Amino acid sequence: MSMELHHAITIRAIRRHYNLATPFYRLLWGPHIHHGLWEREESPRLAALQLTERLASEAGIRTGDHVLDVGCGMGGSSIHLAKKKQCRVHGLTLSPVQRTWATLSAWFRGVGRQARFACQDAEQAEFAAGSFDVVWSIECTEHFFNKPAFFERAAGWLKPGGRVAICAWLAGDRPQSAATRKQVRAVCENFLCPSLGTAADYESWLRNAGLSLQASHDWSHQVARTWDVCERRIRGTGVRWLASLAGSDMGGFIANFMTIRNAFESGAMKYGCFIARRA
Repeated sequence: MSMELHHAITIRAIRRHYNLATPFYRLLWGPHIHHGLWEREESPRLAALQLTERLASEAGIRTGDHVLDVGCGMGGSSIHLAKKKQCRVHGLTLSPVQRTWATLSAWFRGVGRQARFACQDAEQAEFAAGSFDVVWSIECTEHFFNKPAFFERAAGWLKPGGRVAICAWLAGDRPQSAATRKQVRAVCENFLCPSLGTAADYESWLRNAGLSLQASHDWSHQVARTWDVCERRIRGTGVRWLASLAGSDMGGFIANFMTIRNAFESGAMKYGCFIARRA
């Protein structure tokens, strides 16, 4: 069962965080503001792209697929799928800053008609049944307050044979010690996650939504280097000083990057990929 912190996190706080944090994500990491996936000694930029491409491969993304990108950020994945696979992509983000950034980036990259973005809460969004070939989400569902309900609704948005493709921050497998539970709580509080589900939770939620689980992967070891890279870049730049000027929330956010790295090391936190299909 996931660790619940509903009382401490609000939609307003999550939106404010991404409005403020997006420029820092871009400075530290690049257009794909999610973990990198390392196979050898790739650059961080290539590792971030490889995570997108691996998820696309796992999901069986096909030319021309209609994709809902839930938690689209600055549009990195949406634009990549539109450009490389000629997908039609509808991106959702809570942040108007991210929506504007993603829209401008899509037009700059020549896919402004294929990749469209809306500022909308994905847990409140409504789409007609059978609207999408793929519901795609990289590192967004940890911000959801009712994850099972989201997956039930997402399943209805899929065409027959459609896929859900998820990358998510996870709590480690139970049972956990008091120390590892404390680490999970620290991640949730500092990175605005109402809860972190386990891999077993996600598998159960997807199956209970009527979907057939196709794949479940633990990529923790391959992504953990992300936070080492971010920490080195913080030490080597003025980002920490800039973040402090943006307020105590941003300063605290930057200061807690190694909280996640330590949670990966202890097993308190994991990183999962899940693919499920509508029959």
